[in-house]
Amino acid sequence: MLEVSNLRIGYGLAEVVHGVSFDVKAGECVSLIGPNGAGKSTILKAICGLIPAMSGEIRFEGQSILGLPGHRVAHRGISMCPEGRQMFAEMTVLENLQLGAYSRRRESIEGDIDEMMALFPRLRERSGQLAGTLSGGEQEMVAIARALMARPRLCIFDEPSLGIAPRVVDEIEQTLLAIKARGVTILLVEQSVSMALRVADRAYVLEAGLIVLEGPSADLARNEGVQNAYLGY
Repeated sequence: MLEVSNLRIGYGLAEVVHGVSFDVKAGECVSLIGPNGAGKSTILKAICGLIPAMSGEIRFEGQSILGLPGHRVAHRGISMCPEGRQMFAEMTVLENLQLGAYSRRRESIEGDIDEMMALFPRLRERSGQLAGTLSGGEQEMVAIARALMARPRLCIFDEPSLGIAPRVVDEIEQTLLAIKARGVTILLVEQSVSMALRVADRAYVLEAGLIVLEGPSADLARNEGVQNAYLGY
């Protein structure tokens, strides 16, 4: 579904991603893991058309999306749940969800809203509340639901557990597994490497803008280097 080939990305003259290549097959969950500053979020932003790449190729369902602006990438079927949630704070929960479906016919989204409320019952109780007044965990639920309202074929998650309580992290993990069970293809960047390896089918380890290790998540969880660097044992 997604093929990234020899991707190089920089800010100004400083190259931060150095020829990265990976793929995501339909129905898979693939995770990019590694330390802060490795280039994980930068890669996601380039895929979504939010920042330009210096060189390389990004193909989605066989078609190049390299250089497309973000709104055109979204129309192709890629949705992103961004780091830090980025709520429209002065809009209600319901309005945030409706905005997630901006490219669809309005009369076709009511069933999807009901589905999101079933996935996150707390949001039904807070549907009329301003998103900026929610807790961090509740805002993450809104961000995930908003991304799914576009009915994406590929959903990208950037640090969904960042800044939320440990008990809510468990809920987010179960939500990602439920989304995966629905057949949505997932590309995940997650600071909790243990959670990422439980959710993902495969993972790529990035360090300093390079992929240094890849494989099935179960194999990486048993890798001594990964255990020592990221899993604390």
